[in-house]
Amino acid sequence: MDCSRVRTLVRRYCAGEENWVDSRTIYVGHKEPPPGAEAYILQRHPDNRIVSSKYTFWNFIPKNLFEQFRRIANFYFLIIFLVQLIIDTPTSPVTSGLPLFFVITVTAIKQGYEDWLRHKADNAMNQCPVHFIQHGKLVRKQSRKLRVGDIVMVKEDETFPCDLIFLSSSRGDGTCHVTTASLDGESSHKTHYAVQDTKGFHTEEDIDGLHATIECEQPQPDLYKFVGRINVYNDRNDPVVRPLGSENLLLRGATLKNTEKIFGVAIYTGMETKMALNYQSKSQKRSAVEKSMNVFLIVYLCILISKALINTVLKYVWQSEPFRDEPWYNQKTESERQRNLVEYIFTDKTGTLTENNMEFKECCIEGHVYVPHAICNGQVLPGASGIDMIDSSPGTSAREREELFFRALCLCHTIQVKDDDDVDGPRKSPDSGKSCTYISSSPDEVALVEGIQRLGFTYLRLKDNYMEILNRENDVERFELLEILSFDSVRRRMSVIVKSATGEIYLFCKGADSSIFPRVIEGKVDQIRARVERNAVEGLRTLCVAYKRLNPEEYEGICTLLQAAKVALQDREKKLAEAYEQIEKDLVLLGATAVEDRLQEKAADTIEALQKAGIKVWVLTGDKMETAAATCYACKLFRRNTQLLELTTKKIEEQSLHDVLFELSKTVLRHSGSLTRDNFSGLSADMQDYGLIIDGAALSLIMKSREDGSCGNYRELFLEICRNCSAVLCCRMAPLQKAQIVKLIKLSKEHPITLAIGDGANDVSMILEAHVGIGVIGKEGRQAARNSDYAVPKFKHLKKMLLVHGHFYYIRISELVQYFFYKNVCFIFPQFLYQFFCGFSQQTLYDTAYLTLYNISFTSLPILLYSLMEQHVSIDTLRRDPSLYRDIAKNALLRWRVFIYWTFLGVFDALVFFFGAYFMFENTTVTSNGQIMTTNTHMIFGNWTFGTLVFTVMVFTVTLKLALDTHYWTWINHFVIWGSLLFYIVFSLLWGGIIWPFLNYQRMYYVFIQMLSSGPAWLVIILLITVSLLPDVLKKVLCRQLWPSATERVQSTCTCGHDHLPELTLLACPQSPSPWAMFQARTQNR
Repeated sequence: MDCSRVRTLVRRYCAGEENWVDSRTIYVGHKEPPPGAEAYILQRHPDNRIVSSKYTFWNFIPKNLFEQFRRIANFYFLIIFLVQLIIDTPTSPVTSGLPLFFVITVTAIKQGYEDWLRHKADNAMNQCPVHFIQHGKLVRKQSRKLRVGDIVMVKEDETFPCDLIFLSSSRGDGTCHVTTASLDGESSHKTHYAVQDTKGFHTEEDIDGLHATIECEQPQPDLYKFVGRINVYNDRNDPVVRPLGSENLLLRGATLKNTEKIFGVAIYTGMETKMALNYQSKSQKRSAVEKSMNVFLIVYLCILISKALINTVLKYVWQSEPFRDEPWYNQKTESERQRNLVEYIFTDKTGTLTENNMEFKECCIEGHVYVPHAICNGQVLPGASGIDMIDSSPGTSAREREELFFRALCLCHTIQVKDDDDVDGPRKSPDSGKSCTYISSSPDEVALVEGIQRLGFTYLRLKDNYMEILNRENDVERFELLEILSFDSVRRRMSVIVKSATGEIYLFCKGADSSIFPRVIEGKVDQIRARVERNAVEGLRTLCVAYKRLNPEEYEGICTLLQAAKVALQDREKKLAEAYEQIEKDLVLLGATAVEDRLQEKAADTIEALQKAGIKVWVLTGDKMETAAATCYACKLFRRNTQLLELTTKKIEEQSLHDVLFELSKTVLRHSGSLTRDNFSGLSADMQDYGLIIDGAALSLIMKSREDGSCGNYRELFLEICRNCSAVLCCRMAPLQKAQIVKLIKLSKEHPITLAIGDGANDVSMILEAHVGIGVIGKEGRQAARNSDYAVPKFKHLKKMLLVHGHFYYIRISELVQYFFYKNVCFIFPQFLYQFFCGFSQQTLYDTAYLTLYNISFTSLPILLYSLMEQHVSIDTLRRDPSLYRDIAKNALLRWRVFIYWTFLGVFDALVFFFGAYFMFENTTVTSNGQIMTTNTHMIFGNWTFGTLVFTVMVFTVTLKLALDTHYWTWINHFVIWGSLLFYIVFSLLWGGIIWPFLNYQRMYYVFIQMLSSGPAWLVIILLITVSLLPDVLKKVLCRQLWPSATERVQSTCTCGHDHLPELTLLACPQSPSPWAMFQARTQNR
C-alpha cells in the first residue's frame, strides 16, 4: 500500500471526515479487485435508512418543550406561573398554569402524532422487501439493510430502493424506461442505458461473476449530473474502462416501466441518495402575525417589569418613612396565519398551472397549414371528421417535401412503442384496431406522433435498430437508425441520422425556431416564421423541422467526430456540443408544428387576479426555457408588453456572469430615478414591464461561493433585478434549487412572506421552505399534499384561498391580537394605578373571581366568534376587486402605528374607568354604625365596591368596543355579545347575593346589589362607557371621511346599496406579433 493510500485512510478514519475525499470507489458485489490491480480499501458508507422524522422516543419531551417555550407567549406565561408559584401573590398559580398546561399538552400531542405518522412512513419505506444477488442466488431482505456495492434486482413497476448504476436489463438492447414523477415532477418515460460491457448479463449467475469497481463523485444533489467510470476486470489484468453518466444512473424514487427487470449496483444509499439530498427538512414555521405578537409581548413584558419595579421601590420608600400606615394587603386574595400576507408566490408549472395533457393542434408545411382531428392522450375528440386543409393543397412539386416532413416527425424522436393494453397510458392508433403505447421522456413527442397519425403516417416500432413507419398507402417503410443527437437545453434541438431502404442517408432535426432558423439555408422561412409567431401568440408550443441529405463520406466524418467526443473522459459534454454544432448546419427547412399543453381551468385568471392584488408570481420548473416561456404567456404571467430579460447558460457563455448581471441591472433600473416601481407588482402603466428568465445552471453560479467574496454581491444584484421585474421564470430547476430560490427571497432584507405551490414530490423542498406550502392533489401522487400546510385540487382555488379566506383571516386575527392586548391593558392598568392609593401593597383591585373569569368567560366568546365569522366586506366584492388585498399587505394591521393606537386607547379607557369611579367616591363620610358612605351618591363605600364599579364599566366598554368593530351581524353575534354582558350581571348577582357554603368568608356579599341600588351609580356607569368609546368613534368617522382606504370606500358603497354590481366580462385582446418570438428575434440579433 503506497503512502497516499495510508494518508487517505488516516485522514478518513482519524479525522472522521469522508468529505475529505473527492471521489469514492465502490466494489461491485463487495468483491476485491484481482491481484495486481489497485489496492482494496474498505470504505464506510451509511446504510439505506431514510429518516424524515423529527423526534425520537427519548428526545421528544425535552426537544418539544424547548421548541414550544421558544415561543415568547408560552415563555411569558411560564415565567408568570413560576412567579405565582414561588412568591406569595394574591392570585392563584392555577389561573395562568392551567391554560398554559392545556396549550402545551395539546400542541405536544398534535406534533407527536404528526411525527408518529412520519415514523410510520419511514418504517414502511425502510422495511419494504428488496431483491439482491448473493453468491449467485436471489435473496430478499429489507431495504434498510442495503449497503453500497450490493447488486440489486428491480422488477417492473417497482421503485428503485437506492441510487443504482444500471448494469443490465431484460431488454436485448440494454435499455430500460423509468418515470421520475416523484423527483422532478415529470410523468413521462425516460430511457436509461446499461453499461456496454455488462448489458449482456441477464442471469443471477452472470451478474455474480462480474468483477468490477466503480469510481464516482461523492453524493451531491444535482439530479441531472453524474460523473464516474467503471473498471471491468476480465481474464487479463488490464481492466476495460467505460465512462458513466446520468444516463447510466437510476435514482431512488424513480419507477421502472416497460421493462421486466433490471440489475444495478448500489452507489448511494440512505440519506446520501440524490432524493434525500433534495429533501428539505421540516422546520417550524412562524407567521408574521406571531412575530408581531412576540414583539408586542416583549414590549408589554417590559412594561410589566417596569410596573413591578416602580411599585416595589415605592413600597419600600413608603415603609421607610415613619408614621406610615402598613400596606393595605389582603392575604387571601397563543401556517394559517401566513396566507393572508403573501407577497411572493412560487409555483410549479407542469401539473400545477397546466393539466399535463398535450394536444396536437396543427402543422405548417411549405406555408400550408394542416389541422388534423384534435387528439389528446390518444382519444379523438368528438365533432371532428376527416383532415382539414386550411390553406390550398400543395402542388405536385411540394408533395415530396410534405411526405418528408411527416417522415421526419415519425423518425426524429426517442419514443418507445409497446403493444400492450395493460401498461400505463394506453393509446390506440386511430387508423387501426391495434392498441399501442407510446413512451417518451417528452409528452410533446407523443402528441406529435399521435397527430401525424391523423395525417396518414404512423410510427410502428424500433426493432433491431430499424425504425418502421406506415405511410398513407399502408406500406411499411424501414429506416436504419444510425445516430441520435440528443436534446439539450443549450442547443434547444435534437437530431437523428437515418438510412432509408434505398441507401439514402438523412439528418432530420427538430427544435425551437430560434435554434433552427439560423442553421437553415433553404426553405420558405418567412411563411413558416409568420405561422410560428401566430401560434406563439396563442400560447402554443412550437417546433421547427428541417433536414439535409448526407453522402457516405460526410457520414463517415460525422461518425469519427461523434466517437471521439463520446469516449472522452474530460469535458465530454463540451466536446459533444462542439460536434453537434458542426453536424447540425446547412439545413433545409420543412415546416413547423404547434402543440398545446392545456392550462388548468381559470389558471390565467387566477394569476391575473394575484398580480392585481400586488402579489409577485414566480414559476419554478424543470422544463426547458421555450416550453416554460410559452406557458407563461398563455397563463398571462408574461404579457404582450413584457420585455423579457435572459439570465441563462447561453447568455453567460457569451458574456461573463458579472457583465450579464450589471447589464440587466442597468436595464431594469434605467427609469428608477424618475419613477417608483410598485414593490408588489410591476403592472404600472407608466413603466416598462420586465420579466426575467433564469435557468438552474445560472442560479448555481449566482449562489456559488467565490474566493473573492463576491457571491453576496451577485446575490444582492440578482435580488435587485428580481424586485424590479413583475414576473420571474426559473427553468431547468432541480428540487433543491427551487428551495434555494424560495429561501433567497425569504431571507432578503424585506423579509417578505412567501408561498409555494406544487403537485409533485420534486416540489416538497420548495413547499417546506416557504412560509406557506400548498400541495395540489394531481396526477403526480400525494407527496406534495402530505408535506403541505394546505391541499387544493386545482390551482384556481388559490385565488379564493388568498384573496377571500386569507383576507378574512387576517382581518380577524389582527383584530383578535390587538383586541386581546387592548382589553388586558384596560384590565391591568387600573390595578397599577390602584397601588398609588393602597400604600403599594399587594392588594388587588378586583375580586379573585373577576380576576379568573375576565379573560375566560366575560370577554372571551365575543372575540372568539368575531375571529371565526367576521366579514368586513362580502365574498363577491373580494373576488371582484383583488386590489383590496393591498390594504392588508405587509402586515398593515399589525404595525407599530396600529399597535400604539390600541395601546393608547387601552390606557385612555383605563384612566377613564379608574378616575371616573375615583371622583365619584371622592367625598365620603362615616355613618353611625361605622360604615363609609359617599356624600354625593349615598352609596356604601369600600374597596370592593370601588373595584366592582371599575370592573363593570370595563366589561361593558371592551364588549361594546368589539360590537362597534363588527360589520357582519348574525343572530349568533347578538346572542354572544349581549349574552356575555347578561352573563356577567347574572354571575355578579349570584356571586354576591348568595352565601356559598364552600367559602370560608365572602367579601363580595351584597356588594354588586348594593352598587346597583344607587341611581347615580347607573348614571356614572353609562357616562364612563360613553366617554371611553368616544375617541374610537371619532377616529373611525374622521378616517373614513378624510383618509378612507379602498376597503372603507367599498364598505361605504355597499352601505349605499351598490354592493351587487354586475361582473365585467374581460374581452380578449386583439392578436399581435408573438412577444416570445420578438424576444427570440432580439436575442438572436444581439
